[in-house]
Amino acid sequence: MSTIRSVCFIVLVSFALPFLLAQPSFAQESPFQNGWTLRRDASSIRFQTVKNVTKVESSTFAEFEGGIDATGAAKIVIYLDSVDTKIDLRNVRMRFLLFETFQFPQAVITAKIEPQQLSDLPSVKRKFIPLKFNVELHGVQASFDTEVSATLLNDDLVAISSTVPVSLPTSAFNLDGGVKKLEEAAKVTIIPSATVSFDLVFAQNGAGEEKAEVDTTVDPQLAASKALEPEGNFDVEACKGRLEILSRTDNIYFASGSALLDARSEPLLDSIADIISRCPELIIEVSGHTDSDGSATSNMRLSRLRAAAVAQYLASKDIPQERIRSVGHGETRPVASNETAEGKHRNRRIEFAVVQ
Repeated sequence: MSTIRSVCFIVLVSFALPFLLAQPSFAQESPFQNGWTLRRDASSIRFQTVKNVTKVESSTFAEFEGGIDATGAAKIVIYLDSVDTKIDLRNVRMRFLLFETFQFPQAVITAKIEPQQLSDLPSVKRKFIPLKFNVELHGVQASFDTEVSATLLNDDLVAISSTVPVSLPTSAFNLDGGVKKLEEAAKVTIIPSATVSFDLVFAQNGAGEEKAEVDTTVDPQLAASKALEPEGNFDVEACKGRLEILSRTDNIYFASGSALLDARSEPLLDSIADIISRCPELIIEVSGHTDSDGSATSNMRLSRLRAAAVAQYLASKDIPQERIRSVGHGETRPVASNETAEGKHRNRRIEFAVVQ
């Protein structure tokens, strides 16, 4: 009998051993062992905005990446130039007027999921957990609390999804000025808040692979390449629309009372040069404007010099000089009252237009 029992035991162990060795990582001490990488093709990040009181618009981002490391630290990087509103020029407005992607090309979301929160996921398959997360956007960091659902899809896939939309006020990220620019450009009123929802699928990294890492140091030119734009050169209407939007950015800076360009202007001017290069048959006018402080004669001279400085910078970026004209209008074309500091600030501007 002992011999029979021994044989049976050996057979049983031989049969069961492969299944014991094949248990999923969630059955191990840490559910995030080896790290998890975001599956972009199976994930989505959406945000909803409201204009004219009742009209809700839903938008997405086409490009983002992320992961969860072995300790449960999660990081998602969103490339803001990939904003997708389904309308080309609306995408351009969002990029340049709201997010100012030439200066802030990405948003970074970080959170910590404690491994013990998901230790029973293999048995329950789906559960709800509280989550505190941080958002770095437009040069500002802010923290929020929400609830997410975690779903074990199979041994190698887990889904983390919002259970309710997360409200993000634009004031938390110094975006109220951008909202105002959008309102003026699109001639609408916009509620200064957005709600964000997400469905993120993560795949387990194979044994022996390095833990999931996401590099948050992004080359602005690389980020801009993710923009959803027509390939090749723009048509005339696309060029006109883009230059009209870029004229509203208010991100071209000069030393006070001077035509010396501030280095902070370069990211936007580089983007403008790229757009002009994709409008090869068109003549572009660069116009300078001032507030009413000082004499009309000195303001006219200053506006001409500033416009010429911008034109010279564009020429240094391989835009043929014959395609760029510069002109100054001084204080003669205000867009706001010169009785307030804000109005004066808006009147000191550089505009771009297609003239031929």
